[in-house]
Amino acid sequence: MTPRLVHCAPVTCLNVTGMGEPGGPEHVSAIRALYTVASAMGGPAGPLEGRWWVEDSSLPPLETPRDLWRWHLLLPLPGVPEPGTAEAARERVRASGAAVDRVQVVTFTEGECVELLHEGPFSEEKASLEVMEAYMAEHGLTRTGLHHEIYLTDPTDPEPRTILRQPVTRPAGELPREG
Repeated sequence: MTPRLVHCAPVTCLNVTGMGEPGGPEHVSAIRALYTVASAMGGPAGPLEGRWWVEDSSLPPLETPRDLWRWHLLLPLPGVPEPGTAEAARERVRASGAAVDRVQVVTFTEGECVELLHEGPFSEEKASLEVMEAYMAEHGLTRTGLHHEIYLTDPTDPEPRTILRQPVTRPAGELPREG
């Protein structure tokens, strides 16, 4: 588990924003909606990604009750779709019963990030996050955005592989360092 510093260019995704525990009804509904619309758009999308945060800063995020976790679930697209493409796809699959109206096209840029491959259960991510925190402290980096996860395996895989990513900034005037 060795973190590295990476630069992330803008990415365009299908997005659903919500709140609730991973695997809970809201989360599962959002995933279904994303894949339903992506399929109707006819292009490859994925892998599934999540950007996570909590509103209450009185507790560390992993100590906040999971039903209060907030998220953007994302499916990266190969490019920016033509205007109206997502709307047309939502209309084509509206009868599926999936919450397709929640799916939006968004573009975001994280810029400089600390990234680490976590191999193992999601419940053990805390150890990987601590390694990332130590790396950031050692290199004088400060968090600037939402915790980001890229799911390389199916969420039900007993040995999941997840890229953990944290946008960061460095003190003014400092040149980029390689991790």
